[in-house]
Amino acid sequence: MAAVLRGSRYLVGRFYKNVDFAFVSTRSMASKTQVGFIGLGNMGNPMAKNLLKHGYPVIATDVFPESCKEVQELGAQIVDNPAEVADKADRIITMLPSSPNVIDAYTGPNGILKKVKKGSLLIDSSTIDPAVSKEMAAAAEKTGAVFMDAPVSGGVGAASSGKLTFMVGGAEEEFTAAKELLSCMGANVVYCGQVGTGQAAKICNNMLLAIGMIGTSETMNLGIRLGLDPKLLAQILNMSSGRCWSSDTYNPVPGVMEGVPSGNNYQGGFGTQLMAKDLGLAQNTATNTKTPVPLGSLAHQIYRMMCARGYATKDFSSVFQFLREEEGQ
Repeated sequence: MAAVLRGSRYLVGRFYKNVDFAFVSTRSMASKTQVGFIGLGNMGNPMAKNLLKHGYPVIATDVFPESCKEVQELGAQIVDNPAEVADKADRIITMLPSSPNVIDAYTGPNGILKKVKKGSLLIDSSTIDPAVSKEMAAAAEKTGAVFMDAPVSGGVGAASSGKLTFMVGGAEEEFTAAKELLSCMGANVVYCGQVGTGQAAKICNNMLLAIGMIGTSETMNLGIRLGLDPKLLAQILNMSSGRCWSSDTYNPVPGVMEGVPSGNNYQGGFGTQLMAKDLGLAQNTATNTKTPVPLGSLAHQIYRMMCARGYATKDFSSVFQFLREEEGQ
């Protein structure tokens, strides 16, 4: 059905290439078709809510039933497993924690590919190994479905406000159809190349993010120990060459900024365990491509140590607290 809609819109657009209403009409018709959503965690929940907000009927599932309550109250239909989602929707978005979760959601006993319709568009916004994305694309192709990887950047705040950045990999001719959905959840939707390149871009971004957060935390800690007021130091950094996202948007020091995890005992946000996982993906790809990433390797070690010290479920900006506690060791 998705393929038919995409094809009909293309033909109508060409036939009425000077008539804007034809394009709008087919887009409106497409928007009334159901969208499947699998994975309603910290990121998936607000993403699904934004689809509902834009008028898309959503069919959703999650391994934790309690995660489904909010979107169900907003009108989403909840089913038991990914196969049931695929049976009811021909456009499906997955947002899951890791490669094994994605493999199971697509190819497991109750996976999407068990009941996927030919021509369905499958978009995975999880952050996983690019090689796994390619495997899922190959498996989907055998069923006549189209798989694209579209990991995100921006965190829970951007997911809630619909301002995520999507990095999309897959067949270029399918990008327009994917962008129609992703634009409801993000401010930037960027085509990166073939399947797996979206994951590659995300892994590179998160390696830099981790390095930047550690550097910001070390800098803030040093300045505080030297007697500087943390808010003043952050202000100076953010008007100087040391400015970065971790200092001006997501500062790791409690009390410096409102509305960020550091101001809420590092609850919510992007978990340390997930950052360690993403850094592990970066390490694997660096090894496979023989790319030297000494700072990325050190960041991976630090976040793995944090997981072992009780920080696994805290936001990754809790590296500041971790460094402070290390002073006493």
